[in-house]
Amino acid sequence: MRIAILSRNPNLYSTRRLKEAGEQRGHEVDIIDTLHCYMDITSNKPTVRYKGDALPQYDAVIPRIGASVTFYGTAVVRQFEMMGTYSINESVAISRSRDKLRSLQLLSRKGIGLPRTGFAHRPDNVEDLIKNVGGAPLVIKLLEGTQGIGVVLADTKKAAESIIEAFMGLNANILVQEFIKEAGGADIRCLVVGGKVVAAMKRQAAEGEFRSNLHRGGSAEIVRLSAAERKTAIDAAKAMGLNMCGVDILRSNNGPVVMEVNSSPGLEGIETATGKDVAGMVFQFLEKSARTSTKTRGQG
Repeated sequence: MRIAILSRNPNLYSTRRLKEAGEQRGHEVDIIDTLHCYMDITSNKPTVRYKGDALPQYDAVIPRIGASVTFYGTAVVRQFEMMGTYSINESVAISRSRDKLRSLQLLSRKGIGLPRTGFAHRPDNVEDLIKNVGGAPLVIKLLEGTQGIGVVLADTKKAAESIIEAFMGLNANILVQEFIKEAGGADIRCLVVGGKVVAAMKRQAAEGEFRSNLHRGGSAEIVRLSAAERKTAIDAAKAMGLNMCGVDILRSNNGPVVMEVNSSPGLEGIETATGKDVAGMVFQFLEKSARTSTKTRGQG
């Protein structure tokens, strides 16, 4: 098959691994910088152009779209979809997962475990907002933050009020969530591919830090999931409509709760921690799904 990886940096571990895994399985794999693509939308034969030429017809595309380029990146994926190319994650599912509020609302509607969460822009009663999520300590998040940026732990009610008021002064949309103390600064990243958890790792926050992101100095190790955790991760991926994603779960006294669903999960941490060939599993799924998709289009 001919496969495109949409990535702005060919040297990133995840991009390199996907290209290697695809080529090892006999596929032709091109890395294309998403922001350098431009589209011919008006013609009756939609195309994606790149460096002065129309891109060839690809069988499948793997979008690796950073949060900062979501709008343009999903437009490019949508154009590939219009050309009949199979995308491992559809453009609409990527957009859905990038909207933190919409994600939580969709997960809530499906009955998936979540921390108690409030959403506000300019609340009239900050005290009531804090009380509704169980009081301090609590976590305050900027809606647009990534990799732990824009996430603050407020230890006391007074601190929470000050932080919320500061964010309000910046005209920002915020999420206020209960702090899951029993998680002990650890979360579980489940890598879901094709409706199955193919790998899972436990990430532990660095000392003095409550955010477990590996970018923030956290450590990672392989973890055994409970049946409830596995089901939660699979259900969360399904609710988002994502064939490949990272689902971040906390172990709470009330069972597993989902913190986030990431449509472009990094592979380095989880492959290193588990020793699993996750990139190879992505292509295994892609081979089956892209061929089925092509056959279906042919019948239509």
